[in-house]
Amino acid sequence: MNHKMIMILGVTASGKGRLAFDLARHLDAEIVSVDSMKVYRRMDVGTAKPSPEAQRQVRYHMIDVVEPSESFSAGLFLEKASAAIAEIRRRGKSVVAVGGTALYSKALLYGLFEGPGSDERTRRELLARVEAEGLATLHRELSRIDPTAADRISPNDAKRIVRALEVYRLTGKPISSLQKQFDAPGMVEHWKIIGLRRERPVESARINARVKKMVQMGLVDEVRSLLSEERPLSPQARCAIGYAEMIEHVEGRLSLDEAVEQIKKNTRRLAKGQRTWFRRFPDVLWIDVGPEESSQSVFERVASQLD
Repeated sequence: MNHKMIMILGVTASGKGRLAFDLARHLDAEIVSVDSMKVYRRMDVGTAKPSPEAQRQVRYHMIDVVEPSESFSAGLFLEKASAAIAEIRRRGKSVVAVGGTALYSKALLYGLFEGPGSDERTRRELLARVEAEGLATLHRELSRIDPTAADRISPNDAKRIVRALEVYRLTGKPISSLQKQFDAPGMVEHWKIIGLRRERPVESARINARVKKMVQMGLVDEVRSLLSEERPLSPQARCAIGYAEMIEHVEGRLSLDEAVEQIKKNTRRLAKGQRTWFRRFPDVLWIDVGPEESSQSVFERVASQLD
């Protein structure tokens, strides 16, 4: 059971974080977070980071690596996560990678999409449109020219929406038609990939419960604290689900109840996009989790597959 590389996939609130923790303790492994928002310091409640107690018991990587005012990219993630994995392996430890950011998981397994470089003029024009017309308008435009990409990309994900439209403008081709990593060899041969799957109504109920818990744990105060910092939130951090809606509440544009309902709705939409992404991942051992199945039972079922 030593020196393994395990990746755990699943939609938000699927239980993958608990499974990763249990496996890491069982294997004496270290965990690599594959999450585009857990990288931000002080964004704790809204990103469902592991508790301080969990982090005392298991060593985590790729959590709290940049300030909320800084931008972060899949390329930077791949660079830092690969270095962390190499370090873990040098110390003779197993690796458990876990997260719901499909693009980052894909980068670790298959490498990054080699598309055209950024065009500053095109990027500025698209960002100006985001400000003038709203992100929803650009997402609808993406749906017309590249429905496959639009289905994968959250309507709140400004960075990826702008990038997809930029690639189309520069190449005349949908970004989804250029993304061929799944057809190419990569690091996937080194990983055992486990996916957690639940019935959709169960997933939705778990999402709703998680959002309620985040509010009880102080999400509103966390957002107020972030907004009071000297350096403003980066666009990426500001549009994160849970934070974008609570910013609307704190700034007086939504009631608390409205913001909470919007978070639930947007999180369910995120889960739909995650399912679409993960269905395309080959070589995944999918574990169908029962509605009332305990985390211990899930752990035991997965551990039995690793012998």
